[in-house]
Amino acid sequence: MYHALIMAGGSGTRLWPLSRKDRPKQSLSLVEERTMFQVTAYRLQPLIPLECVHVVTNAQMAAIFKGQVPDIPEANYVIEPSAKDNGPAVGLALTHISRKDPDATVAILTADHHIGKTAEFHRALRAAYEIAQQDYIVTLGIMPTYPSTGFGYIERGDKMDVRHGLDVFHARRFTEKPKQDVAEAYLADGRHSWNSGMFIMKCRVGLHELERQQPEFAAALARLAPTIGSPAYDDALRAAWEIAPKKSIDYAIMEGAERLAVIPVDIDWSDIGSWASLLDILPKDERGNAFYGDGVLAIETSNTLVRTSDRFIAVMGLKDVVVVDTPDALLVCSLDRVADLKQIVERLRLERRDDLL
Repeated sequence: MYHALIMAGGSGTRLWPLSRKDRPKQSLSLVEERTMFQVTAYRLQPLIPLECVHVVTNAQMAAIFKGQVPDIPEANYVIEPSAKDNGPAVGLALTHISRKDPDATVAILTADHHIGKTAEFHRALRAAYEIAQQDYIVTLGIMPTYPSTGFGYIERGDKMDVRHGLDVFHARRFTEKPKQDVAEAYLADGRHSWNSGMFIMKCRVGLHELERQQPEFAAALARLAPTIGSPAYDDALRAAWEIAPKKSIDYAIMEGAERLAVIPVDIDWSDIGSWASLLDILPKDERGNAFYGDGVLAIETSNTLVRTSDRFIAVMGLKDVVVVDTPDALLVCSLDRVADLKQIVERLRLERRDDLL
């Protein structure tokens, strides 16, 4: 049976001050009235029914998400004891899903990505699910539009199939966040896609790769599996988490996987990794501005994002700026520096301003 796993952990630093540690971007309404998590869950319908949607996150966020999408069964939530990157989280979730359905094929997705072309996304998932039946791990590759140094890249090898009108290629290698000259070469050669972070695989294939590449952690998960739903589970989880490697799924599984395939897709994708990338996908006025709320007056302003809740904000003479007003903090930042917001967050952390984190 086809399943989906939504990775919904993570902290809220890149969209500060709106996003905070107790309300990261996946719990917020950014592109439309629904939250990013709601959009992700309901975007899967009707391809993947909500009873086959699983969520891996922390206990605090699980309580929020259960209220946002109440039709996802409570038993489908997998709680990670602490943040250890998404590699261990995926391994834990695959163990849970496999326990319920040993033959499950699962699409591993993130809760905070924008996908504008839902029909194309469904077509790509259907193709990927079919290729995954051949024991491949399939990733959806995003055709690059500029030489980004902030994304990982996947190099395509030989074409291996066509499914639902989409070309399927062997994946030759993964490269994490290259330098500028390498990214420019990747864009020019036409053989590279951005790594979307979306992976489709049989549970048993993913667990086999963990066993091959992260054997100690995989053995702990194997010991944990029969305790699921029993009083022994908490102790088994604690023991597994103590030795869980702090690695992303890319490093824990993908880079060393034996059978990898990539399907290049055009699904109007964005990881909404910054206020600048959010501005790119929002509806804009004739001067390239995007405003949240009715209380914004802009004069001689262009390519600027202004977000306010209930306070009137007037801006004049701005270009390439983001202004975000929240009840306890105001951000004014040049668009070309929004990727560096972690410096503000780190300063606040050093000054022990937990009220603003």
